[in-house]
Amino acid sequence: MRKDLGGVNVPALRSHNTALVLDLLRGAGEGGISRLELAERTGLTPQAVSKITARLRADGLAAEAGHRASTGGKPRTVLRLVPSAAHAVGVHLDRDELTVLLTDLAGAPVALRRRPLDLGAGAGPVLDAVTEEVRGLLGEYDGGGGGGAGARTVLGAGGPDGPGGLGTAVLGAGGSGTAVLGVGVAMPGPLDHRAGVPGRVTGFPEWAGHPVRDELARRLGLPVVLDKDTNAAALGLALRPGAPGSFAYVHLGTGLGAGLVLGGAPLRGDRTGAGELGHQTVQLDGPPCGCGGRGCLEALCLAAVARGERAGAARILGVGAANLVRLLDIDQVLLGGRAVLATPEVFADGVRDVLTGLGLTTPVGVVAERDAVAEGAAWLTLAPVFGAETGRLHGLYGGEPTERR
Repeated sequence: MRKDLGGVNVPALRSHNTALVLDLLRGAGEGGISRLELAERTGLTPQAVSKITARLRADGLAAEAGHRASTGGKPRTVLRLVPSAAHAVGVHLDRDELTVLLTDLAGAPVALRRRPLDLGAGAGPVLDAVTEEVRGLLGEYDGGGGGGAGARTVLGAGGPDGPGGLGTAVLGAGGSGTAVLGVGVAMPGPLDHRAGVPGRVTGFPEWAGHPVRDELARRLGLPVVLDKDTNAAALGLALRPGAPGSFAYVHLGTGLGAGLVLGGAPLRGDRTGAGELGHQTVQLDGPPCGCGGRGCLEALCLAAVARGERAGAARILGVGAANLVRLLDIDQVLLGGRAVLATPEVFADGVRDVLTGLGLTTPVGVVAERDAVAEGAAWLTLAPVFGAETGRLHGLYGGEPTERR
């Protein structure tokens, strides 16, 4: 059951209350929402809402969206979010490709760059490429400006502590004034989300312990958040209106992993180790895997794809999906990644057939967007602005706040 989130009328929590209002403005869309409705939905006083919305309008984050008839007196002024007021960068650092995407404040993609990449080239050359592409993207969108010049603090947002975190959202103004909240980076795991460093990435052990987050923050002059590719995608999907409360995003591309959302919150685990679906052992005497094990789901799936046996790969993937459903009792399985999107119906049908054969009725869907990971990476930066730490979501579903737990 859902109920409205209560605001807190304490000056020290001004940013929390601002985030509640921003989230409701985002959920209201172009139609907007009145100050009275904002007060009713947040539990804040009308005076507090007026002060918050005045600051948001002064900062260019909110604007009038017209008027709405009231039951008495003058028509109510309706306010809306201004998506173009700020932007976020999402980086998908894959094993063989780099995607850099710019979104507006509402999370809608507005620009993209893509190039081949060899993750095995080492941290130096790879982070050089990321830096070049992020700067190039911001320069193109700005019309020639750089992404980090003239940084200014516009609003506070809770987020990860430590270097590169979002305790305060810093907006770097580009050549034409484009405000950039920060950069979210998604890459293969395992990794330590809190520390911002990769672990022993399968096939690329040289990345272990490299300070990716801090180094990119220093290079770009912007806050940076690092997470696993599957976690980032799951975060972005969880923030869509109508998203199920519990689901698994199963990504099959150059590797295999899962992003898990349980009770509306991403599940990372204390060491960011949750969701390593690809390294479930499903065949004790199976082929060796780059992780050091044998018969791993990832090794078997990718081998079947390489042989052109996509229906077989789908059935293998279905075994892993069934394990997730039985273990976590999730509401839905969502499939994505380049291998899946090459033949989406084959994978959806194959996974569904395995579940059905085991008496499991969990729906299976396909995430059609190729850049779901990059979009989710941008949300690593955006989510705190709307009152959600990336480890806990609330009030981010189409403007209807979810029940506080």
